[in-house]
Amino acid sequence: MVATERGSDELPLAGTDKNELENIEIELLLSGVHRLYGYDFRNYALPSLKRRIWHHVHAENLSSISALQEKVLHDRTCFERFIYSLSIPVTEMFRDPGLFMAFRQKVVPLLRTYPYIRIWHAGCSTGEEVYSMAILLQEEGLYDKARIYATDMNNRSLQQAKEGVYEISKMKQYTKNYLEAGGKHAFSKYYTAKYNSVIFQPDLRKNIIFAEHNLATDTSFNEFNVIFCRNVMIYFNDELRDHVHGLFCESLSRFGVLVLGAKESIHFTRYSDSYEPLDRVEKIYRKVK
Repeated sequence: MVATERGSDELPLAGTDKNELENIEIELLLSGVHRLYGYDFRNYALPSLKRRIWHHVHAENLSSISALQEKVLHDRTCFERFIYSLSIPVTEMFRDPGLFMAFRQKVVPLLRTYPYIRIWHAGCSTGEEVYSMAILLQEEGLYDKARIYATDMNNRSLQQAKEGVYEISKMKQYTKNYLEAGGKHAFSKYYTAKYNSVIFQPDLRKNIIFAEHNLATDTSFNEFNVIFCRNVMIYFNDELRDHVHGLFCESLSRFGVLVLGAKESIHFTRYSDSYEPLDRVEKIYRKVK
């Protein structure tokens, strides 16, 4: 009989240590999730994935990954909680203000030459970055000819993004970010405060399309002038990262712009020769072939 309790002093099988058993349990869990629900986490970076899985094991008051597998495969609501725990959003309005300032200075002039602008925010989480882009484009006089596609695999995060409602306690930091990013007005112009929350103005949402999309399993769905994917691929292994870079390269128009996170880079991928840097520090690249 194979022990499923983590922390048992007994080895389940001769030659199988606890770490190997843990990896087998994770492999079986992710394979089951992929086969039953179509979500593929098998090429996520293992150390981060392992931490998040164990966090959810304890959140469900379970004692092993095998027990989590049984519950996830038989209880749809548990699966939805599990998906949310693997894609915990970490974002804010105008996060990394220097990036948005560089975008105003180096990308906006290029966008002015286009008759129509398509922007994809891949892994948009709860939408703060999307609304930041809408505000920036509105201030630069480009929003009316733009369409923003905001996608994420997490439906709960997408729902919050669609609503555009955030905690009022965060507005002080968001206002600071906005001003450092080159904001041209009072930030409070863009939202209405109500009790402990704020809701962003409806006109910011009029050209935004929110939709589910899984970077690991879904394909390209349009041609874009700009793709934002920041602090998402740090959770992927090399194989999945390369796959996603291929998806982005396929989805970008000639001279389209790719924006990555501070700890990410196009270098050391097989698509690096397809881009030239517009800003090396802020990780803004332009597709040249």
